[in-house]
Amino acid sequence: MILIKNGTVLTMAGKIIENGCVLVDGSKIKYVGEEKQFEGDFEVIDAKGGYIMPGMIDAHCHLGMWEDGVGFEGADGNEATDPITPHLRAIDGINPMDKTFKEAYENGITCVCSGPGSANVISGSFAVIKTYGKRIDNMIVKSPAAIKVAFGENPKSTYHEKHEMPTTRMGIAALLRDTLYKAQEYLNKKENAEEEEDKPDFDMRYESLIPVLKREIPLKVHAHRADDMFTAIRIAKEFNIDLTLDHCTEGHLIADELKEEGYPLIVGPSLSERSKVELRELTFETAGILSKKGIDIAIMTDHGVIPIQYLPLCAALAVKHGMDEMEALKAITINPAKILKIDDRVGSLEVGKDADIVVLDKFPLDVMAKTQYVLIDGRIVFKRA
Repeated sequence: MILIKNGTVLTMAGKIIENGCVLVDGSKIKYVGEEKQFEGDFEVIDAKGGYIMPGMIDAHCHLGMWEDGVGFEGADGNEATDPITPHLRAIDGINPMDKTFKEAYENGITCVCSGPGSANVISGSFAVIKTYGKRIDNMIVKSPAAIKVAFGENPKSTYHEKHEMPTTRMGIAALLRDTLYKAQEYLNKKENAEEEEDKPDFDMRYESLIPVLKREIPLKVHAHRADDMFTAIRIAKEFNIDLTLDHCTEGHLIADELKEEGYPLIVGPSLSERSKVELRELTFETAGILSKKGIDIAIMTDHGVIPIQYLPLCAALAVKHGMDEMEALKAITINPAKILKIDDRVGSLEVGKDADIVVLDKFPLDVMAKTQYVLIDGRIVFKRA
């Protein structure tokens, strides 16, 4: 057992507890509240008047898919040989031995949703994982967590160079529709078959899309431009499937429409250059504008576009540009947990949840704040010397 005391507890569950404490029993949180006496043997962590908060969560990144400073040998995020690859799995490409995992958990990012890039129209499944460990199988929180699809410049440019479809936004939408129609037909035949021989031949691509068609997991939509977001929504309604809108660069231009539609939004990376045409409206104001509409957004790094340790900095810059401070903190804790449907385990400090806990010397969005301790599943994985 571990007792973390003498700090301001940011529960992210509606309470801020001055001079509070958190008791950890094994891998779970046993108590959150005002300081009191406990019986039994336990290790004590003194927050020394700092802050105690849940581990931060990045809802969209590519951690471990492009290894740090390696080049082609470590580039396992884009199978850019076929625009339709839903059967690829992030867990087969993530290398948890990459040093960026250490940079993640040492800076308080304890859980991420990581997966393939956006070269393909459908690029494969994302996985939600903890950031500490040596073997990906033991780090999984949820897999598959979503199927990645991409609109706009990335698939266009990838296949334009190959002189293959898609080279237009029409082509992207057509390929996605065609694949979803065929997957739905495959599922219908499989479910309606009365005899084994009536079932369709096994198809790994269509099998991978069944959880999407059954609304067990969403499409994770790479979309920067407003028209691409609307195309994604149009297709989602056609097939009655769920999606999250990731990047959402022009989201502030269509905030009322996005509020009305109600799809989860994951905003970023904003701490980057306007490196392509569809980023011309890039601004840190997007997160705040959407949040003020009453949308519970998440903020992402898109690591390795932005190094993952700068997730709290991205939230702080959103505050600088108009976002409410606590809403920004929610955008890297409880909101991504809810969007990823893992809030029963992480995202807030509540009894029974995973003991993913960060102790800092200053408020988390202070750029000078330093992590003092980081716990993942009740284990101290970082202690500042």
